[in-house]
Amino acid sequence: MPGATKPSFELPKIYENPGGWGPTTEVIPIQFRDIPYAPYSKGDKLGRIADWTNPDAQKQDNNQTTGRTGRAGFNRYNRDQQQVYGASFASAFAYTHTEDESSFSVVDNRSVTAKKMALKAAGGGQRGRVQNKQVASAAPSNYRDRNQRGGPGARQQQNRKKYGYNSYDKRVRTASITIGADWKVLDEIEFNRLSKLTFGIPEPQDVATFGSVNFYNKAYDRVNTKNDKPLQQIEKVKYDTTASDDPVIQKFIEENKGSVFATDSVLALLMCATRTVHPWDIVVQKVGDKVILDKRPNSIFDYVPVNENSVDPPADNDKDPINSWSALCNEATYINQNFARQVLDTKSEYKFDKPNPFASEDTRSSLASCGYRYREFDLTSSTAEEDEEKIKLVVRTEVDAAIKIAGKNTLVMIRALNEFDPNGQGSLPWKKSLDSQRGAVVAAEMKNNAAKLARWAVQAMLGGAEHLKLGYVARADPKVNTRHVILGTQAYKPRDFAAQMNLSLNNGWGIVKAVADMCLKLPEGKYILMKDPNRPILRVYEVPSEEDLDNEAEEEEEEEEEEGSEGESDKK
Repeated sequence: MPGATKPSFELPKIYENPGGWGPTTEVIPIQFRDIPYAPYSKGDKLGRIADWTNPDAQKQDNNQTTGRTGRAGFNRYNRDQQQVYGASFASAFAYTHTEDESSFSVVDNRSVTAKKMALKAAGGGQRGRVQNKQVASAAPSNYRDRNQRGGPGARQQQNRKKYGYNSYDKRVRTASITIGADWKVLDEIEFNRLSKLTFGIPEPQDVATFGSVNFYNKAYDRVNTKNDKPLQQIEKVKYDTTASDDPVIQKFIEENKGSVFATDSVLALLMCATRTVHPWDIVVQKVGDKVILDKRPNSIFDYVPVNENSVDPPADNDKDPINSWSALCNEATYINQNFARQVLDTKSEYKFDKPNPFASEDTRSSLASCGYRYREFDLTSSTAEEDEEKIKLVVRTEVDAAIKIAGKNTLVMIRALNEFDPNGQGSLPWKKSLDSQRGAVVAAEMKNNAAKLARWAVQAMLGGAEHLKLGYVARADPKVNTRHVILGTQAYKPRDFAAQMNLSLNNGWGIVKAVADMCLKLPEGKYILMKDPNRPILRVYEVPSEEDLDNEAEEEEEEEEEEGSEGESDKK
């Protein structure tokens, strides 16, 4: 446009500070030049100049007590004390409170009724006010006001606050085996170190198969809470021979078919060791260049634990004998044995290559359905040299039944979960919630029995079972532990079930690999691999003489006989 002026731009004057950082004195306005610099941080907090919402708190300046339980008053005795960055340098701006503040008070011109209502609302109706202190102190030790929670729920809330929701209880437990005075500790391994181990999942190879199994009766898939079935007691013979007494394993040792030998129950416990809470032990035998991971007779492997991982697990006490730890373990073992026998069709049978290796002529007609599969796993490291000897693990696994799916016979492992207290903490009553809220019931069981369910999933995968059949069994009467009803069944694929529980198979095989390498380096003899009863630590003991273990087994057998005789006398 003609006559219009073009916009102009002039560079501002740049002042240089040769003596340091920051602006020069020429740039700072005259009214701010004599004020010192005070650093600040993002954590600085602006406090309250006056608190008009807490008239009672003004009494604290005169060392008087108050019954207010809400937000604390803001005064020289009770203010937010925060040490922030730069607070020590800003002394030029620090304000010092004087004693004049004690003479300050808020004028309250409300009526007497309004004052009482305000004080009542501020106190929350608690019994611990100033005028009630003498009454509260004179109350007995077990006194509890109406705002204080009691019973198991309060104990659970305290555990959540102090130890965390998933923390285990802090009760003192005894070791699973009596440690001799001459036993020597060779190594200690903490569980947090075990949880970091990893190893590739080896592919199994069948070495030999024995026994026979019955087919699963699909009629039990239609059982529910409205159409339940009573649990029957079925007498059958099932052999649970230790690995060292297994004639098939002894033959494999002579034929040099492996380096490490174990059963699926021992191996599953080892792979899920970091989930266990209660004490356990494994007998390690080094014979020549072979290692046998074995169990002691009548040890934890022969019983099914109950609520091992719950916040408040069962304990042995005389007040509630049928719900004590030992009684619940015996009950769960009884339920698992009879449930696995009841849900089978005895008219159909699936036979393996060879007959049962433990049966005698007298017991062949009364054998329980069980198939033994001896499988080989390669534990040789991928970084091992070619001339290095390979580590072969031979495991005796078990399957309970077979089932026909799409015209193909598949193997099944059968287990049962049991309910002993319908109103127990952290669980739903099965008879009301199993059909409509099965997911919540399973989630509660995965939380309270994390170690047990993980072991079952690992055992099913070790044995090559394509299905894990779980039964839900409850007491017919919560106060009677001898009558039970089957409320339902559910089938899982073991690998999917393990993934649902966040079970790392690579970590489990890493633990097995580390223990096998450690045991192969030990000199010939007997050792005990024991979980500490009260700490997440695995210890390895050297046992000088085998008499210690034999004496321990004899003592346990005597205790079982005494318990059996007491039970018979009670029934009479």
